[in-house]
Amino acid sequence: MADPENPARPPQDVQEISTPEQFAALAHPLRQRLLFTLGSRQATISQLAVRLDAKKGSVAHHLKVLREAGLVHVAETRQVRGGTEQYYLRTARKMHVPEPRGPGTAAMLGAVAEEMERSPAPTTLTLRNVRLSPERAGVLAGELERLVDEAEEEGAAQPVHGVLVALYRHASPAAEASPGS
Repeated sequence: MADPENPARPPQDVQEISTPEQFAALAHPLRQRLLFTLGSRQATISQLAVRLDAKKGSVAHHLKVLREAGLVHVAETRQVRGGTEQYYLRTARKMHVPEPRGPGTAAMLGAVAEEMERSPAPTTLTLRNVRLSPERAGVLAGELERLVDEAEEEGAAQPVHGVLVALYRHASPAAEASPGS
């Protein structure tokens, strides 16, 4: 049985997102929210429907898509009233998207925006443009990853916080051509 005081941990630490099925699965805001929720605690379809204020049928459908893409798995089963209850959990603590694609990225950012809007506590969102050499950008990316990876969890009784880190290079050739801008 699922123990709310000792939530299960995903079996993998990091999962690389690379297949077309995984990118397609990431391209829906409810699936993103399911992944957020299942990253910290396993849950049944009914529990997820309540937490996310969604219909059970919709949650079941989106969990099936995530499971077929290898992004969630059944972590535990339990017999209840003549049936079997399944507890789902994300397959990895962290999902790394080495080559983000438009629809999946848009869905992820949309789901993050929804989560931020629902947050009962103040949130932080900063966008800053900096001029960096490719080497220095690589160092910054490594530092950001290290900072997130080394954040220590304080236990199941503490609230869950989402962390989204992105470092990307602007595609604007006009901005790169004019050093004074």
